[in-house]
Amino acid sequence: LWTSQSIPTFCRITLACSRRRCRVPGYHSPMRRAVASVLLIASAAGLKKGESGAEDVLFIGNSYTFYWNLPQSVSAMAESQNISMRARQSTASSANLAEHWKAERQLQTMERLRSQNFSRVVLQDHSLGALEAPKRMMHYGQLFASEIQKRGAKVYLFMTWARAFNPSMQQTVTAQYRALADQTGARLVPVGLAWQLARERKPGFPLYEADQSHPSPLGTYLTACVFYGVFFGSVLVGSLPHRLTSTDIYGEKIYLNLQSEDDALFCQQVAQEAIQLYG
Repeated sequence: LWTSQSIPTFCRITLACSRRRCRVPGYHSPMRRAVASVLLIASAAGLKKGESGAEDVLFIGNSYTFYWNLPQSVSAMAESQNISMRARQSTASSANLAEHWKAERQLQTMERLRSQNFSRVVLQDHSLGALEAPKRMMHYGQLFASEIQKRGAKVYLFMTWARAFNPSMQQTVTAQYRALADQTGARLVPVGLAWQLARERKPGFPLYEADQSHPSPLGTYLTACVFYGVFFGSVLVGSLPHRLTSTDIYGEKIYLNLQSEDDALFCQQVAQEAIQLYG
């Protein structure tokens, strides 16, 4: 029985035997040579996969996506559980899906989609798109979903949250993202509903920046918890770190997001509940 541990060992023997007279009993039989060739190919493929690293995930959106390192925060949560994930992003302030599709404002989203291999792609429209331009959101959301699925990747819809001063808008945002998910078969990431739950359970919980629109570091932490849970099946309440870290190009630690243990645990609990209820 060949295992992932025995394959590299056997292949090292195979390489050695190809360079000098082999002393491994039975190696030179036709069957052994055939098996050796297959295992060499399998080992090389495994090394290639390891070198290319982790699963590649592309986040397409705007400042709701790039504020406080959301893609990297999700990646850091995954790494904390020994899940290899590389987060990439194509973002611009206030961008909508039409601008991404048309390569406006120097966005290179389509070029990246067509030239790189991603296993998951996240779509986030303008935060007011569901209210002010629902037809545009549906049209370009469908175009993107078709293009992504054609390339073998999974599509995720980043349902955004209501403004702090207008919580009633969440109903329309939710309905629009659900309709787009139904039309495309994409997976809904119910971030806005998690925010709604958090505000109901803890009024005044500081999810927003001073503009009452963009996420605070705590808001981004909650958002990352929802993404982690949708991507990997469970939020793992109590297991995700309250301090999210990465490393720079010199190998030095970078602190992406720092929360208290109590706030982090609350975010994890709310994220898991939102996924169970709405995801």
